[in-house]
Amino acid sequence: MSTINEISLVLLKGIKVTLIVLVFSILFSTLIALIAGLSRSSSNLLINKFTGFYVEVFRGTSLIVQLFWFSYALPGLFNIHLGSDIWAGILAISLNYGAYMSEIVRGSIAAVAPGQTEASIALNMSKFQRMRIVILPQAVRMMLPEYGNYLIQILKATSLVSLIGLTDILYYGNIYRSTHLSEAPAVYLVVLVFYFILALPLIAFTRKMEVVSKKGVAQG
Repeated sequence: MSTINEISLVLLKGIKVTLIVLVFSILFSTLIALIAGLSRSSSNLLINKFTGFYVEVFRGTSLIVQLFWFSYALPGLFNIHLGSDIWAGILAISLNYGAYMSEIVRGSIAAVAPGQTEASIALNMSKFQRMRIVILPQAVRMMLPEYGNYLIQILKATSLVSLIGLTDILYYGNIYRSTHLSEAPAVYLVVLVFYFILALPLIAFTRKMEVVSKKGVAQG
């Protein structure tokens, strides 16, 4: 038991970095997803194609490679520095999951019943008003359950930032394991428990969103 407590105290040193990366990645990926999803639904060909290119690039390449790119390649090749590795990690995760979640936004907008758009046109609403008042509120309800699932995926992805030297939970777990090889199973068991505890609020949020999504979406 003392070993578990000792491991837990070591891992707690990395909780701050994990939470910072998680919170900012959720905020930025949500914003990126909304912008990209709306852009993908745009009738402007240039905006649509540019956003589509971004989505395919970040969905089609590894998050680990993207982390290394923002942390090492950008400064080395183009002398572009993001300030710190923590921002490199946040940016990579945000752009990666923003690309995936943008497809939820685009798909949910497309899934709103055509009759809703026709009714708003009949009421002489502008395109912006139709999107803001009629289409987007219904689309948001439809995207909530899948959005919640992606939040859990983002939490799991935060463990990868240890690869670029960020001192998160997994980083301290690996450091402890390297000096206590015989306790490796216990270390990774405690790491697993830490991530599961962090995931519990996100799991509860996802279940709540599943309930909310079943209400308020017009049909026909």
